[in-house]
Amino acid sequence: MSQFDLNAFISSHKADEAQKIIHSALEQFDNIAISFSGAEDVVLIDMAVKAKKDVSVFSLDTGRLHPETYRFIETVRKHYNINIDIMSPDAAKLEAFTQEKGLFSFFDDGHKECCGIRKVAPLRRKLNTLNAWITGQRKDQSHGTRNELAFAEADAAFSNEERTLYKFNPLAEWSSEDVWNYIKMFDVPFNELHQKGYISIGCEPCTRPVLPNQHEREGRWWWEESEHKECGLHIGNIIPTKQG
Repeated sequence: MSQFDLNAFISSHKADEAQKIIHSALEQFDNIAISFSGAEDVVLIDMAVKAKKDVSVFSLDTGRLHPETYRFIETVRKHYNINIDIMSPDAAKLEAFTQEKGLFSFFDDGHKECCGIRKVAPLRRKLNTLNAWITGQRKDQSHGTRNELAFAEADAAFSNEERTLYKFNPLAEWSSEDVWNYIKMFDVPFNELHQKGYISIGCEPCTRPVLPNQHEREGRWWWEESEHKECGLHIGNIIPTKQG
Protein backbone atom coordinates (compact mmCIF):
# COMPACT_ATOMS: atom_id res chain seq x y z
CA MET A 1 0.00 0.00 0.00
CA SER A 2 1.37 3.41 -0.96
CA GLN A 3 1.87 6.04 1.75
CA PHE A 4 -1.34 7.90 2.51
CA ASP A 5 -1.08 11.65 1.90
CA LEU A 6 -3.53 13.18 4.35
CA ASN A 7 -3.09 16.75 3.09
CA ALA A 8 -3.68 15.74 -0.52
CA PHE A 9 -6.74 13.74 0.55
CA ILE A 10 -8.23 16.71 2.41
CA SER A 11 -7.42 19.06 -0.47
CA SER A 12 -9.08 16.79 -3.02
CA HIS A 13 -12.32 16.77 -1.02
CA LYS A 14 -12.19 20.53 -0.64
CA ALA A 15 -11.74 20.66 -4.40
CA ASP A 16 -14.95 18.68 -4.84
CA GLU A 17 -16.87 21.27 -2.82
CA ALA A 18 -15.26 24.20 -4.63
CA GLN A 19 -16.08 22.65 -8.01
CA LYS A 20 -19.71 22.27 -6.97
CA ILE A 21 -19.89 25.96 -6.07
CA ILE A 22 -18.30 26.98 -9.38
CA HIS A 23 -20.51 24.69 -11.43
CA SER A 24 -23.62 25.93 -9.64
CA ALA A 25 -22.63 29.57 -10.11
CA LEU A 26 -22.01 29.02 -13.82
CA GLU A 27 -25.41 27.35 -14.14
CA GLN A 28 -27.22 30.15 -12.28
CA PHE A 29 -25.64 33.04 -14.17
CA ASP A 30 -24.86 33.47 -17.84
CA ASN A 31 -23.28 36.88 -17.27
CA ILE A 32 -20.56 35.81 -14.83
CA ALA A 33 -16.76 36.05 -14.93
CA ILE A 34 -13.72 34.91 -12.99
CA SER A 35 -11.35 37.53 -11.61
CA PHE A 36 -7.81 36.39 -12.32
CA SER A 37 -4.49 37.53 -10.87
CA GLY A 38 -2.91 34.88 -8.65
CA ALA A 39 -2.45 31.18 -7.99
CA GLU A 40 -5.89 30.74 -6.43
CA ASP A 41 -7.56 32.23 -9.48
CA VAL A 42 -5.92 29.77 -11.85
CA VAL A 43 -7.29 26.97 -9.69
CA LEU A 44 -10.73 28.47 -10.32
CA ILE A 45 -10.07 28.69 -14.05
CA ASP A 46 -8.88 25.08 -14.12
CA MET A 47 -12.07 23.94 -12.40
CA ALA A 48 -14.33 26.18 -14.48
CA VAL A 49 -13.06 25.14 -17.91
CA LYS A 50 -13.77 21.53 -16.99
CA ALA A 51 -17.40 22.52 -16.61
CA LYS A 52 -17.74 25.17 -19.29
CA LYS A 53 -15.25 25.72 -22.10
CA ASP A 54 -16.23 29.31 -22.85
CA VAL A 55 -15.85 30.64 -19.29
CA SER A 56 -15.27 34.41 -19.06
CA VAL A 57 -12.10 35.62 -17.34
CA PHE A 58 -10.80 39.12 -16.68
CA SER A 59 -7.62 40.54 -15.16
CA LEU A 60 -6.56 43.99 -13.98
CA ASP A 61 -3.47 45.47 -15.59
CA THR A 62 -2.42 48.28 -13.27
CA GLY A 63 0.55 49.21 -15.43
CA ARG A 64 2.85 48.39 -12.51
CA LEU A 65 2.90 44.58 -12.54
CA HIS A 66 6.06 42.48 -12.52
CA PRO A 67 7.30 41.26 -15.92
CA GLU A 68 6.83 37.74 -14.56
CA THR A 69 3.14 38.47 -13.93
CA TYR A 70 2.56 39.65 -17.49
CA ARG A 71 4.18 36.45 -18.74
CA PHE A 72 2.03 34.46 -16.33
CA ILE A 73 -1.18 36.00 -17.70
CA GLU A 74 -0.16 35.05 -21.23
CA THR A 75 0.82 31.54 -20.12
CA VAL A 76 -2.64 31.01 -18.60
CA ARG A 77 -4.35 32.36 -21.71
CA LYS A 78 -2.51 29.90 -23.94
CA HIS A 79 -2.64 26.95 -21.53
CA TYR A 80 -6.44 27.02 -21.28
CA ASN A 81 -7.07 28.50 -24.73
CA ILE A 82 -9.26 31.23 -23.27
CA ASN A 83 -9.71 34.94 -23.80
CA ILE A 84 -8.70 37.11 -20.85
CA ASP A 85 -10.31 40.54 -20.76
CA ILE A 86 -7.53 42.90 -19.66
CA MET A 87 -8.86 45.92 -17.75
CA SER A 88 -6.60 49.00 -17.65
CA PRO A 89 -6.87 52.26 -15.68
CA ASP A 90 -8.47 55.32 -17.21
CA ALA A 91 -5.56 56.96 -19.05
CA ALA A 92 -6.57 60.57 -18.36
CA LYS A 93 -7.14 60.02 -14.64
CA LEU A 94 -3.91 58.08 -14.27
CA GLU A 95 -1.94 60.71 -16.15
CA ALA A 96 -3.34 63.50 -13.98
CA PHE A 97 -2.61 61.53 -10.82
CA THR A 98 1.02 60.77 -11.70
CA GLN A 99 1.65 64.30 -12.92
CA GLU A 100 0.40 65.71 -9.63
CA LYS A 101 1.93 63.19 -7.22
CA GLY A 102 4.60 61.29 -9.13
CA LEU A 103 5.01 57.56 -9.56
CA PHE A 104 5.62 56.58 -5.94
CA SER A 105 3.23 58.74 -3.90
CA PHE A 106 1.92 55.69 -2.07
CA PHE A 107 5.06 55.49 0.04
CA ASP A 108 4.07 58.84 1.59
CA ASP A 109 0.30 58.98 1.19
CA GLY A 110 -0.65 55.31 1.50
CA HIS A 111 -1.74 52.98 -1.27
CA LYS A 112 -5.49 53.64 -1.29
CA GLU A 113 -5.55 56.47 -3.84
CA CYS A 114 -3.23 54.74 -6.28
CA CYS A 115 -5.11 51.44 -5.96
CA GLY A 116 -8.37 53.32 -6.42
CA ILE A 117 -7.27 54.54 -9.85
CA ARG A 118 -5.28 51.52 -11.00
CA LYS A 119 -7.43 48.72 -9.57
CA VAL A 120 -10.79 49.67 -8.10
CA ALA A 121 -12.04 51.91 -10.92
CA PRO A 122 -11.21 49.38 -13.70
CA LEU A 123 -12.76 46.62 -11.60
CA ARG A 124 -15.92 48.64 -11.05
CA ARG A 125 -16.11 49.31 -14.80
CA LYS A 126 -15.95 45.58 -15.46
CA LEU A 127 -18.34 44.56 -12.69
CA ASN A 128 -20.92 47.04 -13.95
CA THR A 129 -21.27 44.77 -16.98
CA LEU A 130 -21.76 41.57 -14.94
CA ASN A 131 -24.41 39.95 -12.77
CA ALA A 132 -21.92 37.89 -10.78
CA TRP A 133 -18.23 37.23 -10.39
CA ILE A 134 -16.01 34.49 -8.95
CA THR A 135 -12.94 35.24 -6.85
CA GLY A 136 -10.10 33.19 -5.37
CA GLN A 137 -10.27 34.79 -1.93
CA ARG A 138 -9.48 32.70 1.13
CA LYS A 139 -10.33 33.44 4.75
CA ASP A 140 -6.76 32.92 5.92
CA GLN A 141 -5.31 35.49 3.51
CA SER A 142 -6.15 38.40 5.81
CA HIS A 143 -7.60 37.94 9.27
CA GLY A 144 -8.47 41.62 9.43
CA THR A 145 -10.82 41.64 6.42
CA ARG A 146 -11.51 38.12 5.21
CA ASN A 147 -12.26 36.10 8.34
CA GLU A 148 -16.02 36.30 7.71
CA LEU A 149 -15.80 35.41 4.04
CA ALA A 150 -18.88 33.62 2.70
CA PHE A 151 -19.00 31.13 -0.18
CA ALA A 152 -21.67 33.27 -1.84
CA GLU A 153 -22.70 36.81 -1.06
CA ALA A 154 -24.30 39.94 -2.36
CA ASP A 155 -21.35 42.19 -3.10
CA ALA A 156 -21.95 45.16 -0.81
CA ALA A 157 -19.09 47.14 -2.34
CA PHE A 158 -20.16 46.96 -5.98
CA SER A 159 -23.93 46.48 -5.94
CA ASN A 160 -26.14 49.51 -6.51
CA GLU A 161 -29.79 50.54 -6.28
CA GLU A 162 -30.52 49.24 -9.77
CA ARG A 163 -29.10 45.75 -9.30
CA THR A 164 -27.48 43.32 -6.90
CA LEU A 165 -24.10 41.95 -7.91
CA TYR A 166 -23.39 38.44 -6.62
CA LYS A 167 -19.97 37.26 -5.63
CA PHE A 168 -18.76 33.67 -5.25
CA ASN A 169 -15.72 32.67 -3.20
CA PRO A 170 -15.35 28.89 -3.74
CA LEU A 171 -11.96 28.73 -2.00
CA ALA A 172 -13.06 30.58 1.16
CA GLU A 173 -12.20 27.64 3.41
CA TRP A 174 -9.00 26.68 1.61
CA SER A 175 -5.50 27.18 2.95
CA SER A 176 -2.45 28.10 0.90
CA GLU A 177 -1.40 24.48 1.22
CA ASP A 178 -4.68 23.35 -0.33
CA VAL A 179 -4.09 25.67 -3.28
CA TRP A 180 -0.59 24.35 -3.91
CA ASN A 181 -1.68 20.74 -3.50
CA TYR A 182 -4.22 21.32 -6.27
CA ILE A 183 -1.66 23.08 -8.47
CA LYS A 184 0.74 20.15 -8.11
CA MET A 185 -1.92 17.47 -8.62
CA PHE A 186 -3.32 18.99 -11.81
CA ASP A 187 -0.18 20.65 -13.20
CA VAL A 188 -1.72 24.12 -13.04
CA PRO A 189 0.42 27.06 -14.27
CA PHE A 190 1.68 29.48 -11.64
CA ASN A 191 3.60 32.74 -11.46
CA GLU A 192 7.37 32.15 -11.44
CA LEU A 193 7.67 34.78 -8.67
CA HIS A 194 6.38 32.15 -6.25
CA GLN A 195 9.72 30.38 -6.68
CA LYS A 196 11.50 33.57 -5.60
CA GLY A 197 9.87 33.97 -2.20
CA TYR A 198 6.75 35.86 -3.23
CA ILE A 199 3.42 34.56 -1.92
CA SER A 200 0.83 37.31 -2.30
CA ILE A 201 1.70 39.16 -5.52
CA GLY A 202 0.49 42.61 -6.50
CA CYS A 203 2.16 45.56 -8.19
CA GLU A 204 5.94 45.48 -8.43
CA PRO A 205 6.69 48.51 -6.20
CA CYS A 206 4.26 47.33 -3.51
CA THR A 207 5.18 43.65 -3.30
CA ARG A 208 8.20 41.90 -1.88
CA PRO A 209 9.14 38.36 -0.83
CA VAL A 210 8.21 37.31 2.69
CA LEU A 211 10.50 35.80 5.27
CA PRO A 212 9.97 32.29 6.69
CA ASN A 213 6.91 32.13 8.99
CA GLN A 214 5.70 35.57 7.94
CA HIS A 215 2.05 35.86 6.92
CA GLU A 216 1.64 36.10 3.15
CA ARG A 217 0.14 39.60 3.32
CA GLU A 218 3.28 40.91 5.02
CA GLY A 219 4.77 41.17 1.55
CA ARG A 220 2.12 43.66 0.47
CA TRP A 221 2.39 47.40 1.29
CA TRP A 222 5.02 46.51 3.91
CA TRP A 223 5.62 50.16 4.87
CA GLU A 224 2.06 50.46 6.21
CA GLU A 225 0.36 49.07 9.31
CA SER A 226 -0.29 45.35 9.02
CA GLU A 227 -4.06 45.53 9.65
CA HIS A 228 -6.59 45.64 6.82
CA LYS A 229 -4.16 45.23 3.95
CA GLU A 230 -6.71 45.52 1.17
CA CYS A 231 -6.60 47.60 -2.00
CA GLY A 232 -10.35 48.13 -2.18
CA LEU A 233 -11.28 45.21 -4.44
CA HIS A 234 -12.77 43.25 -1.56
CA ILE A 235 -13.54 45.92 1.01
CA GLY A 236 -17.08 44.60 1.30
CA ASN A 237 -15.67 41.55 3.11
CA ILE A 238 -15.59 43.48 6.35
CA ILE A 239 -19.38 43.22 6.60
CA PRO A 240 -20.35 40.51 4.11
CA THR A 241 -23.95 39.78 3.17
CA LYS A 242 -24.28 36.01 3.16
CA GLN A 243 -26.58 34.22 0.78
CA GLY A 244 -28.10 30.86 1.54
